[in-house]
Amino acid sequence: MFGQILETIKNYNRIIIHRHSNPDGDAMGSQIGLKNLIKDNFPDKEVYAVGDDAKRYAFMDGSTMDEIDDSLYSGALAIILDCGAAALISDERYKTAAKTVRFDHHIFAEKIADIEAVDTSYESCCGLLTDFAVQSGLRLSAASAKALYTGMITDSGRFRYDSTTSKTFRLASELMKQEFDTGEIYSQLYADELSAVQLRAKFILKIQLTEYRVAYIYTTKEELASYNADTFTISRGMVNTMSDIRGVDIWVNFTETEDKVLVEIRSSKYTVQPVAVKYGGGGHAKACGASVKDRETAMALLEDLNAFAKGE
Repeated sequence: MFGQILETIKNYNRIIIHRHSNPDGDAMGSQIGLKNLIKDNFPDKEVYAVGDDAKRYAFMDGSTMDEIDDSLYSGALAIILDCGAAALISDERYKTAAKTVRFDHHIFAEKIADIEAVDTSYESCCGLLTDFAVQSGLRLSAASAKALYTGMITDSGRFRYDSTTSKTFRLASELMKQEFDTGEIYSQLYADELSAVQLRAKFILKIQLTEYRVAYIYTTKEELASYNADTFTISRGMVNTMSDIRGVDIWVNFTETEDKVLVEIRSSKYTVQPVAVKYGGGGHAKACGASVKDRETAMALLEDLNAFAKGE
């Protein structure tokens, strides 16, 4: 599959790179890393990266998105990264491209592109792209390696999650052959302002447990409006405040907005992705999410997780 994708990239002079909306480190790292990878190896090609703002990952070099005219999609190749569902892709104009390719490491839910490299054995899309580069004999610059390494860090939980394998470290070592400052990456990712630490403390105090020790936090839309933080920070950013509680194997963060409730589900032990799928979501086996219509539906989802923890 890598060979077919490489030949496709060679055949198009204009390439536009997409990823999922509300990007995390892996989405941004894969997008920036691939853009640099293509430009480093094929300097005559036009390469653009599009989508919504990088938000907390704006510290990454190259994170400012390109603003391009619709006409540039004519005769172009669109590459979609780190996205398991078409509804989550930032910027729907990829549909108007002449050809589409997808790199993804989520559990397969639907076909999105003409050519697809979907493999859940990689801890991150950045890991998948690194292997693509290595197997294809492409040159990795410091800029592309730094971006790809950042995505590997975030999606592996600093190499803590059980998605981390010997392949992860082998590919990380390939990236570290380039000169970039890993300490700078970690300080940007994990050093917080005092206000952020204080906000996290508020969320720790909100943690509740179900009968079978599913930890959860529910934030109402009124509470959300009172915090000086964006929705992504409250939803995905706070879910892992519950990750290291002894005896808790499943945790879930509910964030109420004006028109829906965002759900982030995590587990250190169980494959909880089927619960997310039941409610129209998806993702990884132990890290997934969904959007539900109201609090009542959110509580039904919580009860399903409670039953899961019980062993029903």
